[in-house]
Amino acid sequence: MEAQLLGAAVAGYGLAGSLAVVATVLCRRLETVIVGLLAGGLVAHTASLALRWDRVGHGPFISMFEVLSSNVWSLTLVFLAAYLRVRAVRPAAAVALPFIFVLMAWMLVTHPDDGHFPATYRTLWLYAHVGFGKVFLGSLLVAAAVGVLMVSGPPGARALRAGGIADEVRAEHLALRFLALAFVFESLMLVTGAIWAQDAWGRYWAWDPLETWSFLTWLALAALLHARFTLRLAPRATAIAIAGVFVLAILTFFGLPFVSTALHKGAI
Repeated sequence: MEAQLLGAAVAGYGLAGSLAVVATVLCRRLETVIVGLLAGGLVAHTASLALRWDRVGHGPFISMFEVLSSNVWSLTLVFLAAYLRVRAVRPAAAVALPFIFVLMAWMLVTHPDDGHFPATYRTLWLYAHVGFGKVFLGSLLVAAAVGVLMVSGPPGARALRAGGIADEVRAEHLALRFLALAFVFESLMLVTGAIWAQDAWGRYWAWDPLETWSFLTWLALAALLHARFTLRLAPRATAIAIAGVFVLAILTFFGLPFVSTALHKGAI
């Protein structure tokens, strides 16, 4: 049942992403169908994760399969919340959902092993740390998706206008709102991670690879926000920089576990 529910979720997400691209290219209004598919996929995925959690006795944040599955779930949840709450975000589904689909494809070719849950992970600080990290990544995804539309030429401009955004300046303001939200939640992620590290390993910070690159991502976010409001970056320059920060975050959270041998490896 666990695998079947996950398969149903993948199908729902995939169809939603495909329809989002079609809606953007053809300027069609398919929001209701997209929301229904995403919501249905989330329900099925939530049930699958709950069954796995009950079976293995720990949350989905140990093995690479679990990391990818839980992040597909959280990214979809955050994007769906933004999609429902902020109408102007809806055209960005044509960028955000295909990215999530790539993570799903990666998840499906990863071995679904259960992983080992260390005793040091049995703390509420871990759940706070992971939760803040997932909201951070989801908010950054929304900002980056809007930014990609801004620099994608006439198709992107038409999509933004369809969402009620008349010009690049307003699109930039929308992206910056989610970028600021991402900055807040990454800050909380780092603080709660340090508290957890003190409880688990007797130190707040050890400069292990994941800690270091997470901090570099935070610095890049802070530098971008500072540059935007002090150097008056052009909207397109801001959009490209947001996409760059998003790439850095993805390399940190999904690329680094392949090369890191630290204890922190794959923790979120």
